[in-house]
Amino acid sequence: MRELTWTPFLALFRREISRFLKVIVQTVITPFVNATLYLMIFGVSLGEQIKLENGLTYMAFLIPGLVMMACLNNSFQNTSSSIISSKFSGDLEDLKVAPISAAQIIWALNLAALVRGLMVGSINFLIGELCYRYMYGEWLAISHPLALIFFLFVGSLAFANLGIMVAFWANTFDQLSAVTGFVLQPLLYLGGVFFSVHSLPAFWQTISLWNPLLYIINGVRFGILGQSDVNPSIALGVTLASFVLLQILAVRSLKRGSFQRW
Repeated sequence: MRELTWTPFLALFRREISRFLKVIVQTVITPFVNATLYLMIFGVSLGEQIKLENGLTYMAFLIPGLVMMACLNNSFQNTSSSIISSKFSGDLEDLKVAPISAAQIIWALNLAALVRGLMVGSINFLIGELCYRYMYGEWLAISHPLALIFFLFVGSLAFANLGIMVAFWANTFDQLSAVTGFVLQPLLYLGGVFFSVHSLPAFWQTISLWNPLLYIINGVRFGILGQSDVNPSIALGVTLASFVLLQILAVRSLKRGSFQRW
């Protein structure tokens, strides 16, 4: 085993940051437009007609869900697109001769994905704050900053690991798109982004409780609003367990997919 240094790790991290900044329209402008449309249609136009049992306005309920959805989506897309592109271009083979470990590769990819996720999530939160200010004349306060940071960071890192795992499984971009469209998006939409789980019939409430994204999204909702559809302690445990499991699976996928020397 060659001696490992941090230079390749930092170089890979910087490369991943540069990669998504080069397509700024796809990574920033498009999510900005999507968030604006969601908030204008659901929050501004329909928000006053939707009443929640806990006394929250629908706009306030919607903003944390959109922020977390943006973070998770972009974290997943960043690592998955990077890996599957590298598989076809041969970049992964170049890393075999570099003094960099599998763990360093995973963390370089994950941290770059986290940067992208938090950047887009912050844009969504800013748009939400402006809409909330426009409708109610005040800013939406953050109730539990530490909880918000935990769920944003750990949830985004978990989905970055999921992106690595799925990208090594997928043989084509079509397969990656299929996972995004038929698995990831339904789980996000059914995870309580746009509705409270308490508004569902009892059967569907039970089904929803098996969706880990329900806990991650409601963890962010608790961090911002101080209210959640699930117990915040359980949400913390599910989020942390999801990250650990997906981290292990991502490292195994990397080793099996290209790096047999570790």
